[in-house]
Amino acid sequence: MAKHGGFPGGAMPGNMANLMKQAQRMQRQMEEGRKELESTEFEGTAGGGAVTVRINGKRDVLDIKLDKDIVDPDDVETLQDSILAAIKDAMDKADAAGEQIMGGLNGMPAGLF
Repeated sequence: MAKHGGFPGGAMPGNMANLMKQAQRMQRQMEEGRKELESTEFEGTAGGGAVTVRINGKRDVLDIKLDKDIVDPDDVETLQDSILAAIKDAMDKADAAGEQIMGGLNGMPAGLF
């Protein structure tokens, strides 16, 4: 007779062993997906293309490009708003890619880690 909480003979039943293998495989796939996402770059724009922001999947801002026409010393607020909007656009694209990569692994939606 098995001890309380154990398995007879000390071995896991076949279904449990299969579940463990599936969990390990899913964990490897998620790690690969995370690495792929982190190395991918995303571009966001605002102000009709006057502001462009490039980020990676880790959400590091890599580059900001400004069209000279958006730089108006008398209207700094528009520039600030456009930069924020471009960053949000790039992050939304990164989030969508994360959902697609991670969600595709297990059929469930997933956010960035």
